[in-house]
Amino acid sequence: MKKILLVSACLAGAKTRFDGEARLELELLELVREGRAIPVCPEQLGGLTTPRPPAEIQGGDGFDVLTGKARVITCDGRDVTEAYVRGAQEVLRLAQTWQAAGAVLKARSPACGSGEIYDGSFAGNLRPGFGVAAAILAQAGLPVFSEKSWKDKQGSDQNEGIENHDHHRRHSQ
Repeated sequence: MKKILLVSACLAGAKTRFDGEARLELELLELVREGRAIPVCPEQLGGLTTPRPPAEIQGGDGFDVLTGKARVITCDGRDVTEAYVRGAQEVLRLAQTWQAAGAVLKARSPACGSGEIYDGSFAGNLRPGFGVAAAILAQAGLPVFSEKSWKDKQGSDQNEGIENHDHHRRHSQ
């Protein structure tokens, strides 16, 4: 049985980003074409449209959103937390259905970021953390990579997402 990865749809060329654009990574598109990766967009799976106002996590990161300690807010002040949680839950369901071996998700996104996300100020500042979908996958034990960390490591450190999650959990309790 071949190993299947989940990949952010925008990285596979789908125009699903908040601004209606894609961030194509040719290597990931090739995996989708070969049937070795499945494109997903947590925001769309959660019911949000494309394009949509930019959103950032305020009060924590994706792990905190999942426990109700943080919220996902758009730049115009709308709370879209429920859509992000719903989308993350659907991504997890798909990962389990397809027995995904891991995920390569868009860096810095409030849904897909792994390792660092925007800080919630809409000023372009970054902070350590995970997006909501990346967090739920890491909680389930799936390795989660950004497009950059996936390219850098090509999967050599399969525990990256889990190690970051354990570090976060110890420091947020």
